[in-house]
Amino acid sequence: MTVASPAGASSPAYDRSDWASSFGNVSEELTDVPLAATRGTIPAELGGTLYRNGPGRLERGGHWVHHPFDGDGMITALRFTAGGAQLSNRFVRTEGWLAEEKAGTYLYRGVFGTPKPGGPLANAFDLRLKNIANTHVVRLGDQLLALWEASSPHALDPLSLETRGLTLLDGVLKPGEAFSAHPRFDPGHHGATRMVTFGVKAGPRSTVRLMEFAAEGSEAGTLLADSSHSFPGFAFLHDFAITPNWAVFLQNAIDFNPLPYVLGRKGAAQCLKSRPGARGQFWLIPRQDGAFAGQEPRVLEAPEGFVFHHLNAWEDGDAVVIDSIFYADFPSIGPDQDYKEVDFDRIPEGLLERCRLDLASGTVTSSRLSERTCEFAMVPPGRVGLESRYAWMAVAERERGNDPLQALMKLDLQGGKTRVWSAAPRGFVSEPIMVPRPGATAEDDGWVLGLFWNGARSASDLVVLDAATMEEQALVELPLAIPHGLHGSWVAA
Repeated sequence: MTVASPAGASSPAYDRSDWASSFGNVSEELTDVPLAATRGTIPAELGGTLYRNGPGRLERGGHWVHHPFDGDGMITALRFTAGGAQLSNRFVRTEGWLAEEKAGTYLYRGVFGTPKPGGPLANAFDLRLKNIANTHVVRLGDQLLALWEASSPHALDPLSLETRGLTLLDGVLKPGEAFSAHPRFDPGHHGATRMVTFGVKAGPRSTVRLMEFAAEGSEAGTLLADSSHSFPGFAFLHDFAITPNWAVFLQNAIDFNPLPYVLGRKGAAQCLKSRPGARGQFWLIPRQDGAFAGQEPRVLEAPEGFVFHHLNAWEDGDAVVIDSIFYADFPSIGPDQDYKEVDFDRIPEGLLERCRLDLASGTVTSSRLSERTCEFAMVPPGRVGLESRYAWMAVAERERGNDPLQALMKLDLQGGKTRVWSAAPRGFVSEPIMVPRPGATAEDDGWVLGLFWNGARSASDLVVLDAATMEEQALVELPLAIPHGLHGSWVAA
């Protein structure tokens, strides 16, 4: 249903046990299970596949992960055709997943703090990383790529979801080389659709490798551009944004002290800490086929705060404008905290802000676009790198205050008007995917697909919304309980 939330702060509209009930193991793998709408009708024009990735295994041998981001990756595929849908899901058969399935226990430490059994002595000096392939999933040519940004992608069959194995993308990558879990798809600023992505080698001085791949036709997967750039300081980069001429990164003001990780007391991500009062930096790297190719990167001071995700960026004369979700500090779960008991009032909320980067003067100005807690925001695929009027995102149910994400919101980026579909009080949403209607000319002509956790039945549901009005078109109850997930993508038929 479409709702209008009351203005100002209000009481939380959820029960913690409903939210926490999502955190469990997926116990089955399904193949082409037919689905029917429980409410409404699946649009007949909706043709293609919604892929989702996220942790599907959160416990082994009675030991639970310390943070859900340490869970093994599982791909869910929802295929739409002629007003119907089918569901399949598969775990990514990574080397670590196979070994731990056989052993029945954890053999690797988790980046976000999950230890191997045996205490600090069993974990000290074991610096191996398990590639859990749990963060994103995208189609590139005849391969489906399950992404985890600290290492190489895994290739899967796009139809069966069977794991083909690690891929170095025809020799583009070195074994174990970092490959972002957050690529951007350029809709054709340089002639055809491209997948633009990056890898980071972090340290006292960090190197960003920027890569562009053909993303359609027989050339899909071909490397079109490749450059590396070095910057001072430790770089924690999950996401970036693109314009026709620039790749835009925000280096958060954060330090990494590896000693607790080396000694087995913390996970690597728990060793990250924001520098109080410090500001990050925007790094603008010229794209090789853009107007500034061959020039040195531009560096500008960023506002205070921490950013995981950007919404979009575009060029306005001599300026680059970028919309990002800012947190007051780096959100973290300490070694003695239980993620199922996290106090949302004590962790920073994500708020959408706009930064204008004036390249002529080197100044940056910022403004708040929304006061509502949000995450996982996107613009229409055809407006990536261009100014867009509309954006869709996952938000808290109440307009002020930090809570789990329970609603999907359309935001008019010019006028500030919002439209909201809510899953509250017992539903909890994840990243929305905006799918343009075939032949659409209006930015908001299409649908928004949202996979969400239904606490009332302890399973997952899919909602199909009209992207313009945010009115519900169909709701599908899935025969699967999928834990709160991360990123996904749409591949048109």
